[in-house]
Amino acid sequence: MPVWLQSAALLSLSNIFMTFAWYGHLKALNSKPWIIAALISWGIALFEYLLMVPANRIGYTELSVGQLKIMQEVITLSVFVPFSVLYMQQPMKLDYLWAGLCLLGAVYFIFRN
Repeated sequence: MPVWLQSAALLSLSNIFMTFAWYGHLKALNSKPWIIAALISWGIALFEYLLMVPANRIGYTELSVGQLKIMQEVITLSVFVPFSVLYMQQPMKLDYLWAGLCLLGAVYFIFRN
């Protein structure tokens, strides 16, 4: 499996944990004190880091730090939009499309030769 694909797969899994750690408590733990939400989020974030660190180490063998960061941002938006719409029941916004197009521009500039 190519390095970029290994890194992207691990970053995708990491982002699922990250998104739930950062935003899942807004719905699931809304009635709990913030300290409880923070502790649970930290527990979830541990799994994010257990995937993110190897993803970046693997990716850095062939990709630059800038390329890894832009890949991460594209994956973040790709995970966040379905999470926001399906789990948080937020309305789909055209702004997500515009943000995605901006990220495609970033991908072009950071990955061009």
